Amino acid sequence: MSPQSENNLSKTTSASTVLPVSETFWVSFIRTFKDIFADKGVILMLIIAPIIYGFFYPWPYSTEVVNHVPVGIIDHDNSKLSRTIVRYASASPQLDTERFINEQAAKEAMWSDQIAGYMIIPSGLEQQVLSGKSANVSVLGNGGYFILNKNVQLGFLQAVSTVSAGIEVKKKVAQGAYLPTAAQNTQAVPLQIIPLYNQTEGYGAYVVPAVSIIILQQTLLMATAMLIGTWYEQRRHVTSIRGWLGRIMALSLLSFIIGCFYYGWAFELHHYPRGQNMLGSLLFLLLFCPTVATLGCVLGLWFRQRERSMQILIFSSLPIFFLSGYPWPANQLPEALQLVRWLVPTTPAINTSVQLNQMGASVSQVATGFYALAALWLFYFMLLMLFRWRTTQDKAIY
Repeated sequence: MSPQSENNLSKTTSASTVLPVSETFWVSFIRTFKDIFADKGVILMLIIAPIIYGFFYPWPYSTEVVNHVPVGIIDHDNSKLSRTIVRYASASPQLDTERFINEQAAKEAMWSDQIAGYMIIPSGLEQQVLSGKSANVSVLGNGGYFILNKNVQLGFLQAVSTVSAGIEVKKKVAQGAYLPTAAQNTQAVPLQIIPLYNQTEGYGAYVVPAVSIIILQQTLLMATAMLIGTWYEQRRHVTSIRGWLGRIMALSLLSFIIGCFYYGWAFELHHYPRGQNMLGSLLFLLLFCPTVATLGCVLGLWFRQRERSMQILIFSSLPIFFLSGYPWPANQLPEALQLVRWLVPTTPAINTSVQLNQMGASVSQVATGFYALAALWLFYFMLLMLFRWRTTQDKAIY
């Protein structure tokens, strides 16, 4: 064979390795399924890990409402009124009271985590109240634990408010008012708090449904990026557009099943509000899962290594959660982050999921979330096609 013929044969062979493999949608779909179940690491991240999270993540919040928070009381007045306040605070199911001699001892107890807060009853409180002057008690809590701090403030508030209402009723009766009328007029506008969607007002029912979307996203992202990275290392990542769609659909289907497990069983197991708009939730998953899987394919082609996806993505969960605007108001974030956060699927997904599943919103009411996810899928798919074209060109050069 002549050198010219060998050169032509070499070019032909190189071109054949560069051109995308012409896979049909279903061939790629089935092949992806086989590769998923042949890879223990991908199976662990895509199926086993989210199921384990569904069982064990909600357990720390199983009690839902925090009661018997240890608190301290410093009574400088030592009067009948102050003892009444202490008695009412001790009777509160939210508080577990302990007496301290001075504020320094209470501070040291709070610094050592023995108590979550304390109340100071100032000297001369009863005398000020009897003389008609304004009187105050001080309540200090550990702001580092906002749930405990809320209970400390609320428990002491209820105790002091109850005693104050009793004093006000006695004053009106002494002025000649009838007891029922005085009791009724003590609070001119009665306050009745009725939680609409979180009936227990528990922390678990608030945070777990939102974090579940983070879990679905992160596990699918890592599993997809790991699988694509493996194919890249084996030089099997190149395929046609229909082939990429088949891969995305196979990965999305398994994540969709896990999402149904959360909506249909895990939330029910822990008695979280669920099923208010189940059809809308399923439509949400049908859009959310392919969007995340497409982003995972982009990251897999970008990382080019199997292990790199775990090294990078595993530390991104907490920042992504805060960027979503669910635990922290989005308008309080820096302006740059307010723009960047819309590049992450969970930004529209968390609120859309909670509104559909827990609040019973209609699809039209959360249409903005659906439009955002659809736009992100289109953006990710365009990036995927760009990476596909660039990897093909790189192979052609080398």
